[in-house]
Amino acid sequence: MENQNRKIRIALPSKGLLAEGSKQLLADVGLPVYNPNPRQYIAWISLLPGVEIIFQRPADIVISVRDGSVDFGVTGKDIYLENKDINGNILELHSQLGFGRCTLNVIIPDDWVDVNSLDDLDQYQESLGRPLKVATKFPNLTEKFFLSETKIPIEVIKAEGTLEIAPTIGYADLIVDLVSTGTTLRDNRLRKLDRGKLLDAEACLIANKERLNSNSETLQIATQLLEMIGAHLRGKQNLGVFANVRANSEEEISEKIFTKKVIAGLEGPTISRILTRDQDKLYAIHIVVRKEELHKAVGEIREIGGSGVVVSPVNYIFEEEPAEIINMMNALGEA
Repeated sequence: MENQNRKIRIALPSKGLLAEGSKQLLADVGLPVYNPNPRQYIAWISLLPGVEIIFQRPADIVISVRDGSVDFGVTGKDIYLENKDINGNILELHSQLGFGRCTLNVIIPDDWVDVNSLDDLDQYQESLGRPLKVATKFPNLTEKFFLSETKIPIEVIKAEGTLEIAPTIGYADLIVDLVSTGTTLRDNRLRKLDRGKLLDAEACLIANKERLNSNSETLQIATQLLEMIGAHLRGKQNLGVFANVRANSEEEISEKIFTKKVIAGLEGPTISRILTRDQDKLYAIHIVVRKEELHKAVGEIREIGGSGVVVSPVNYIFEEEPAEIINMMNALGEA
């Protein structure tokens, strides 16, 4: 373990969608990364003067967090699970950062017309009379999947770079790789095997457990990151809805609202009296609803006599006790 008095280090991916998503997420939670020279692999966050940003490859980030040279890292869930150690030196602080989504799949040639499932793959392997050659960047996850889901004998070939060409040139029979849109598979006459999904993956936040336990400032940064990121991700899933309703009292409005499924809100509505020139009893209501339920919410507001509906984004929803922080403290307490 390095000097405990060094700056706290957060490793971010150096390029690609994970890099863009990481910097955007930090900017969205009010912690923009200042990196005036793109060729420089060190940056900083002005609001966190004791923190240093390091740019690395996603796989190297896991290794750096594991050995303690870096305190925190943003990487892919797939990469974290492939490279994490069995001693538990890495703690996954947040498993769903909301970007870099993909799946890790068993992928076969499209012309294997009789192979659609693991059972079909088993029969195909028996007809070959030898283990299936599987090219992948994820040998550990691949071996674990085939051992747990089937008894098909395989020979794992660890490979880097473009894997899609491997079946065509005979380098491997099939591949295990990440899939996002599926366009690359179709272009290379490949397809996903049914029930051949190893995992759903997206960006995650990891930390070195020993540094969290031994350095109070590191733990404080972890708490701040989890608080802001969690509140922002919860907020993004919701919308604030404002409307005017005529009624005799707040109680009358609340009774009507609580008969509805959507507009009851997270914990009920906020209702306030509007002072009008003609002394009509007009009230403003404010509720928070899920984005996908907005249309239904507007319909329910109209059903209770609401009008003038205004919708606004929700930047943050702070919980009394964020689950991510509770989980972190519980995990550290077990260390």
